[in-house]
Amino acid sequence: MTTQFVNEAHHPIGDAAYAASCRTQLEAAGALVLAKFFSAETIARIVDESSHHEADAFYANSTHNVYLTPPDPDVDADHPRNRQIVSSKGLIADDQVPQDSPLRDVYEDATFRSFLCRVLGIDEIYPYADSLSSINVHFAAEGMELGWHFDNSSFAVTMLLQAPEAGGVFEYVPAVRDADSGDMAYARVRDVLDSEEPASNLWFEPGDLVLFRGRDALHRITPTEGSITRMLVVFAFNDQPDIGLSDSALMTFYGRTS
Repeated sequence: MTTQFVNEAHHPIGDAAYAASCRTQLEAAGALVLAKFFSAETIARIVDESSHHEADAFYANSTHNVYLTPPDPDVDADHPRNRQIVSSKGLIADDQVPQDSPLRDVYEDATFRSFLCRVLGIDEIYPYADSLSSINVHFAAEGMELGWHFDNSSFAVTMLLQAPEAGGVFEYVPAVRDADSGDMAYARVRDVLDSEEPASNLWFEPGDLVLFRGRDALHRITPTEGSITRMLVVFAFNDQPDIGLSDSALMTFYGRTS
């Protein structure tokens, strides 16, 4: 039985043929935008409940390379492994999401999870084993951004909740590296960082569900402009059971371990 919050008239997530069509689109483009997956009324409810927790969000302003790895002392400072990128955001963790939130209803729905498995081409998906990582709401006030990076995971499932007045644009360059073969594509990464290779924009509105394969696609979110905070929810899953973030990672992302 599917959740009441999904717009099944447009997105029949229990239908195998629809899921197969979505998978074809995702595999072809590396990104899939399912417009109006949630209704405007549902989004308004989620924005209201999340806004009440914004003051409790953990805010971090950090630098990193695009690979999210430690600096490499064996190469020069301008090498892509050492080029430092700025990221800044606030977030509330899974344990701060209300138990009656539509976000939790959808995240835990068996039909939704089965749909994601079919689209992603995997057998099963699982929540995080820790108490913080499964559902996260991100806040990006004016000037905040997510710098260029590759994801460590093979897929991401997100939904914009509130768009800013300007900025907050999702930019990406597909198929830059091949992580599985160990090809880190340093020359091409340098071109992107130096604006020698143009990026594409992925456009989506509040209520649109986005599936994105970011392990080999270089991507970023440009700084928020204006007084309206950009809000985004991340539905985080694993393709293996009993996986949680390390204590050091939990401290980095949430400022606490539980």
